[in-house]
Amino acid sequence: MQRKVLAEYRYDLKPIVRGYNKRTLYVNVGDKQIKEKPVSDMMIDKFVGGKGFDLYLMWHGVKDNTKWNDPENEICISFGPLCGNTSYPGSGKSIVTTISPLTGIPVDCNVGGHFGPYAKFAGFDALELQGKAEEDVIVYIDGDKGIVQILSAPDEAINSHILAEELHQEFAGEKGNLQHVSVVSTGEAANNVLITCLNFSFWDKRRKVARLKQAGRGGTGTVFRDKGIKALVVKYSGLKVDTNDPVDLPTLQKTGLKLHKEIEAGDDDQCRMHQVGTAHLMEIMNDYDLLPIRNFKYGQMPEAEGLHSREFTALFTQGMADGCWYGCSLSCCKAVDNFKPRTGPYKGQPVCVDGPEYETAAGCGSNIAIWNPKDVVEINFYCDTYGVDTISFGTSVAFAMECYENGILNKERTGGLDLSWGNADAALELLHQMARGEGFGVTVGQGVRRMKKLFVEQYGADPKFLQDIGMEAKGLEYSQYMSKESLAQQGGYTLALKGPQHDEAWLIFMDMVNNHIPTFKDKAEALHYFPMFRTWFGLQGCVNCPGTTSNQPIMPRLMNRPKFPNTCKTTWISTKLSPENPWISMN
Repeated sequence: MQRKVLAEYRYDLKPIVRGYNKRTLYVNVGDKQIKEKPVSDMMIDKFVGGKGFDLYLMWHGVKDNTKWNDPENEICISFGPLCGNTSYPGSGKSIVTTISPLTGIPVDCNVGGHFGPYAKFAGFDALELQGKAEEDVIVYIDGDKGIVQILSAPDEAINSHILAEELHQEFAGEKGNLQHVSVVSTGEAANNVLITCLNFSFWDKRRKVARLKQAGRGGTGTVFRDKGIKALVVKYSGLKVDTNDPVDLPTLQKTGLKLHKEIEAGDDDQCRMHQVGTAHLMEIMNDYDLLPIRNFKYGQMPEAEGLHSREFTALFTQGMADGCWYGCSLSCCKAVDNFKPRTGPYKGQPVCVDGPEYETAAGCGSNIAIWNPKDVVEINFYCDTYGVDTISFGTSVAFAMECYENGILNKERTGGLDLSWGNADAALELLHQMARGEGFGVTVGQGVRRMKKLFVEQYGADPKFLQDIGMEAKGLEYSQYMSKESLAQQGGYTLALKGPQHDEAWLIFMDMVNNHIPTFKDKAEALHYFPMFRTWFGLQGCVNCPGTTSNQPIMPRLMNRPKFPNTCKTTWISTKLSPENPWISMN
């Protein structure tokens, strides 16, 4: 394919120093401006990286009245100082931040894949995207040659499982290594609805496919497509064990080895990440009456046995190295190989499906009363390739199904769809309609808050009843944990800055399963320290809790350690890494 180079910027390749490039990349796809911005010592000391850099860049890039679809809204993707470390499990993460179409406020997403580490090693601590392109474009970062380009993108494909694979092939070149390329994309639904995501790729050399990990919450894919961006592509081939330039590599490797050993010793009996990933939570949540069922009405049902993790274990290809970044022994990103969808445009075509994760199995399974794991896998696949957030999809469909059950919706209002509980065909048709931009699927794709307003105005529904059954806060749909008996989880959902997302608010396990925070004071304290602790990982470029186990969470053990310092300087974190530092070494 002949691509036009619409703009080009050449930069000097420099080694990383102690986890930092000390520069960020700014790309305006509207006026085709590409430039570097310096990273000051103040930024490092006060904002560290990751989510901190994202919010710093956005603060200076948007106005107080900027809307999600204004040209000045930014998509910022940052890679913390530990991001890309190959000795430490869970360090392949990047953070995506933008003003959300659902909430109107900043939303951030923690995501794996190779894009974050490669973009960092290509020379930048963060990527800042602004403006609106007149035609679809690809932003390409060549970290081997020091070139950034804005390219025309007349590709026919847009859905991620096809587009990502094509771009891996194209930018690796005829004799190139496909593992040296990573792609950020979304899908057709992002042109039409708000509950969307971004897909970050990594090339699986055993399966010979581009695997996809999601920056899922808040409509990131909608902003991406509104800007006319079809994909981001990065290429980098110089990865070494010390590319991130740790000050004390032997100590870092020793610390990482301790975590690897802990994972190896405990995983088979506890999380079973190697076998089933986060879907191991399905039976635990059901056993403790915490699994969302029928729009969070129930927490437990015998039918949930159909979504027991053993059902997904049987579908996942076992024996694969399923880490989304090098050196991560958690290996939690499971996949269903050669899955053949029974509906939609890819009916009968063998595809590789990443997941389902717990949130997808619960949201697109139990919460809408679908008990067939293969139906959940198909919903998972179409959500991913169309660019739809599985959490918001599950919660939005569950809300629509409860409205159908109570007579607020009927077949006339849904365009002929029977939204009875457990109707997998109807749920899948809603997804296909989102991709096509037609039918009642577009209504569901606006999210719960907008549906509540619409159903009151058009159908005369009782707003108090809709408020009771509409599981959203700040405009963001609830992630998949029953919080009605957990004051800590309720508070976490409501107080989370971006809305009810479990990365800042995963207190359900500590509260209801392990009973580590039994008193009101304990719960109140957890509402302070837990988001701070999770934010630390987001600043550094790590998975939220590496080494966490179901029966012995890392959080309660760390709470007996010295209190978190009042300042969080990265020089302290990355340059003084030692066994004496419990926040890093976890001795």
